[in-house]
Amino acid sequence: MGTFCSVIKFENLQDLRRLCHWGPIIALSVIAICSTMAMIDSILWYWPLHTTGGSVNFIMLINWTVMILYNYFNAMFAGPGFVPRGWKPEKSQDSMYLQYCKVCQAYKAPRSHHCRKCNRCVMKMDHHCPWINNCCGHQNHASFTLFLLLAPLGCTHAAFIFVMTMYTQLYNRLSFGWNTVKIDMSAARRDPPPVVPFGLAAFAATLFALGLALGTTIAVGMLFFIQIKIILRNKTSIESWIEEKAKDRIHYYQLDEVFVFPYDMGSKWKNFKQVFTWSGVPEGDGLEWPIRQGCHQYSLTIEQLKQKADKRVRSVRYKVIEDYSGACCPLNRGVRTFFTSPCTEEPRIQLQKGEFILATRGLRYWLYGDKILDDSFIEGTSRVRGWFPRNCVEKCPCDGESDPAPEGEKKNR
Repeated sequence: MGTFCSVIKFENLQDLRRLCHWGPIIALSVIAICSTMAMIDSILWYWPLHTTGGSVNFIMLINWTVMILYNYFNAMFAGPGFVPRGWKPEKSQDSMYLQYCKVCQAYKAPRSHHCRKCNRCVMKMDHHCPWINNCCGHQNHASFTLFLLLAPLGCTHAAFIFVMTMYTQLYNRLSFGWNTVKIDMSAARRDPPPVVPFGLAAFAATLFALGLALGTTIAVGMLFFIQIKIILRNKTSIESWIEEKAKDRIHYYQLDEVFVFPYDMGSKWKNFKQVFTWSGVPEGDGLEWPIRQGCHQYSLTIEQLKQKADKRVRSVRYKVIEDYSGACCPLNRGVRTFFTSPCTEEPRIQLQKGEFILATRGLRYWLYGDKILDDSFIEGTSRVRGWFPRNCVEKCPCDGESDPAPEGEKKNR
């Protein structure tokens, strides 16, 4: 009993910590501002509750808010589902097709990836979303996508109310003045004046909420279309990237092979049902997946192993010639390095003169790679990898002339 209570307390504490992050704070603040201002504008200045339309409108606003928050918190607290610690395939010979995670001390199940933020291997990981401060994966992909759909719809409704409120309340004041008295008098005979005047503060608050609603509609709406597109192909964002790299690898080495994504069922409806079900519980256990005909159960993981081996071949070894503190925007590394710092949550790594780095990709003034650790490195500890300035390192002469090209620039092949 004591153990059970301690687990519950720990989970609640973890949930509380998940909320105390800039992502959920901003997201919940936007939802609160838009929904609250929409209700206030409707009741006081646009569509009063004593009318049938006003009552229906108010119920719809509450409904949007409840559904948005339900799916948001479900995506946050239900989580993506993690690969059990110590997991390994039923058939021991299948382990040769899988990557091993030293941090989780387990094999990475098909479609799973290790998340640095969650510090666990996530089942069918799509990405780590800072707005829910959690990963989007197998168990919460449906809730996350529904949130991306409902948030723009609710914000569109709120934006309509904001526009109509400002129009109806400020039309007379923004007119040229010749018909102001006439319209004011007719409006006074038709409807009683509002109990709370629509003053400058109310206008500023409504305008601010309108900006938030429109910005959310555009930004979150674009994310929804991206998510629904990959769901209809039964992929994740990471898997789409793996497929692109597979094509690049085959083209680079001019290989006589074709990579076929194994989890596309060939029908958009079948792919859709892999994520969305009437019960709300996604199909499968997150460890084994149905595959299309002609594909191997480990087709994707085999391709990942090939890309990992290719990554080692293409990587370049560098020697650190100047110390680097690991600062996000280092002031002492030059103006260009300071202003071109990678816009990503990926970490920076501290460097000390004399260390060696294996770089795998880069920008014009930054490189990304792994530290080459000595024998004192403890087995099971996560790798030390991240971004660092190019001008802190020099290429080892034994690695030839190849160099990680800046991302977005094509290599001559």
